[in-house]
Amino acid sequence: MAQVVEVLVEGGKASPGPPLGPAIGPLGLNVKQVVDEINKATKDFEGMQVPVKIIVTDPKKKTFEIEVGVPPVSQLIKKEIGAPKGSSEAGHSPVGNLTMEQVIRIAKAKVDQMLAADIKAAAKEVIGTALSMGVTIEGKDPREVQREIDEGVYDEIFANAEE
Repeated sequence: MAQVVEVLVEGGKASPGPPLGPAIGPLGLNVKQVVDEINKATKDFEGMQVPVKIIVTDPKKKTFEIEVGVPPVSQLIKKEIGAPKGSSEAGHSPVGNLTMEQVIRIAKAKVDQMLAADIKAAAKEVIGTALSMGVTIEGKDPREVQREIDEGVYDEIFANAEE
């Protein structure tokens, strides 16, 4: 039975310290080798927290596999708007703005991990996260954009996104 360790690490900056070292040390793996593999696999997500699974395939031979997940929606939004964090007053002082294309790009990256039935529903989830972070969509309140999605205003963009 393979052992699995799940950790959240900063992309490209995993280190042998906590949370990684204490989690994989007892498994007998070469911690430096695991850290190097994780950093190589997560370098594209630099500056973001990334979920990583370390699967010990053979404890005797000390072999392992790395599975890199997609960062949380909030991390992807922060990367798109170039902000270090969301607004402290989400409804009053916007911290950034996303275009509909950016919303769809994030939705496509996360749709497999969401409960959303399609890209349109996934985009509405992304917009909901943007709302709680104080991020506007196309310069508008995210709730207004969600209503517009329901009314079919963006149907053409979604039709092109699903191709």
